[in-house]
Amino acid sequence: MNEIAYALSIDWDKVGDQTFQLAVAFILSLPIAWNREEKSRGAGLRTFPLVCIASCAYMLVGKAVFPDPEAQARIMYGIITGMGFIGGGAILKTSSHVAGTATAAALWNTGAIGVSVAQGQYEIAVLLSLVSFLIFMLIPPIKHMSNGHHHPREPGGPDG
Repeated sequence: MNEIAYALSIDWDKVGDQTFQLAVAFILSLPIAWNREEKSRGAGLRTFPLVCIASCAYMLVGKAVFPDPEAQARIMYGIITGMGFIGGGAILKTSSHVAGTATAAALWNTGAIGVSVAQGQYEIAVLLSLVSFLIFMLIPPIKHMSNGHHHPREPGGPDG
C-alpha cells in the first residue's frame, strides 16, 4: 500500500511551475490564433492553443523523464516533425492555386513557441508570437498592393 501512495505522490511545486508554463504557452498562441480565426481559416482559436500547449507539454514530460540533453533533443525533433505533418495537412493545392501555406507555417511556429516555453526560453517564445502576429497583420496589405491591387484585401482571400 505504501508503494501505491508513493507512486501517486504529486509534487505540487512542480504542478505550479508546469501550470504556469502551459498558461504562458496558451497565452502566447492567442494572437496568432485570433488572427487565423478572424480570417476564417480552418485552424484558429482552438487549434493554435492546443498545438502550443501540447508541444510545451511533450517537451516538459520529456525533460522530466529524460534528463539527458540528447534525449530531450530527440523529443524536440519529434515535435518538429509532427508539426510539419500537421502543417502539411493545412495546405490545399489545386491545379491553379495553393492555399494554407501561411497557416501551416503558423502552426509550425506555434509548436516552436510551446517548445521554447518548455525550455524556459521565454524571450524566444514572446518574439515568435509577436513577429508572427505582425507578419499576419502587416504583410497581407503590402502583398496585396504589390500585386497591383489598391483596395483593401478581401476577407478570406488567397493569402494564408
